[in-house]
Amino acid sequence: MEPRNPWQALTRSRYPRGSWPWRSAGYLATGVVTGLPALLVLLVLVVFSAVLVGLPLLLLAGVALGGVERRRLRLVERDPAADPHRVPDAPGLAAWLRLRVREQATWRELAYAVLHATVLWPLDLIVLAVALGLPAALISTPLRLALDGHETKVVKAYLVTSQPQAFAAALLGAVLLLALLYPLAALAGARAALSRALLAPRETELRDRIGEVTASRARLVDAFEAERRRIERDLHDGAQQRLVALTMTLGLARLDAPPGPLADQLAKAHSEAGQVLTELRELIHGIHPQVLADYGLAAALTDAADRSAVPVEVDSDIALPRLPAAVESAGYFVVREALANIGKHSGATKGRITARYENRTLRVEIQDDGHGGATASISGSGAGTHGTGLTGLADRVAVLDGTLTIISPPGGPTVLRVEIPCPPLSASSSPRTASSSAKG
Repeated sequence: MEPRNPWQALTRSRYPRGSWPWRSAGYLATGVVTGLPALLVLLVLVVFSAVLVGLPLLLLAGVALGGVERRRLRLVERDPAADPHRVPDAPGLAAWLRLRVREQATWRELAYAVLHATVLWPLDLIVLAVALGLPAALISTPLRLALDGHETKVVKAYLVTSQPQAFAAALLGAVLLLALLYPLAALAGARAALSRALLAPRETELRDRIGEVTASRARLVDAFEAERRRIERDLHDGAQQRLVALTMTLGLARLDAPPGPLADQLAKAHSEAGQVLTELRELIHGIHPQVLADYGLAAALTDAADRSAVPVEVDSDIALPRLPAAVESAGYFVVREALANIGKHSGATKGRITARYENRTLRVEIQDDGHGGATASISGSGAGTHGTGLTGLADRVAVLDGTLTIISPPGGPTVLRVEIPCPPLSASSSPRTASSSAKG
């Protein structure tokens, strides 16, 4: 397993021959490169700016330096540091500044900027000078003696006048370099850990961000459902009504036309219009069935079983009042997709839908007697099913904090189970039990 940071690399026997010593040195060296400009900017902002102007500029400088430092961590840590900042709800600099002022991460970045500019980069420079500069001065002794021709001083302290002395100093420098590579990496690891502690998002911030993402996905699902209902309503009240009128007009014209080619063409047009009307009704039903909106999940599951190509028994005991629309919709469309896959792929002769609402959790199970072989990564029932119909539905179930599970051993049976925690819309209604057996 590859080391993820310098501390892990120190425990490996091949550490001196690997890249981690030089990555550690590069991390400390780039700390000097970013630290000196940070000190200059800090001094300018503190000395020459008023408080009302200087503080926002300091915050901006801290945020900018934090972004640079998180990228610089990649030199010594394989796990990247995430950006702790949230995206503003509104565009513009004013909204961005208001959000940044309220975030703890912004003030941690400012604290890091001050610490980096005043303490950390000089410490980086001292460590590099001792760990690399001192051994380099010793190793270069033979070369400096050759260039001078008579004598040279080692680290401004010891006089070397002969090549044997110079090579002894060089050998000492090589040994010292090898020994100092270990504390160099340890200090780089400690430096990186401090930077990550101040610049990476805290656990609470990550939880808040996950909560925001989940809420955002839930809002998208709600918007998607609202759009489905709008499309269904527009098709039902608009295009479908026009097709009904057209079909009736063609039927009347067909009755009034005398026998002959014109009557035959009108009959053909009337038949085509009827087929288009049937297909449109099926399309509207697939977008958002009216039975689901009007009567709830129990009735909708019975309707889905009636439309199945394979005989399906429905056993539902859904506690009324109605469940949230997103929950009913997710449960219904998972069943629809499962029934479609049973008819296409499973080789089953019958199926069964079981739906229960217990302990504030909706549980729907679809079982068939097909040849099985589906896996958790396969979105459907039946062996060899590699469609993606249930993939989006599984995401929708996940947004609702639910789970979608497929159990399908070779030889069958295949069981698809959905569990969605949800409260009822009202506590005053009584449960309804629906049980039916249907053939498609």
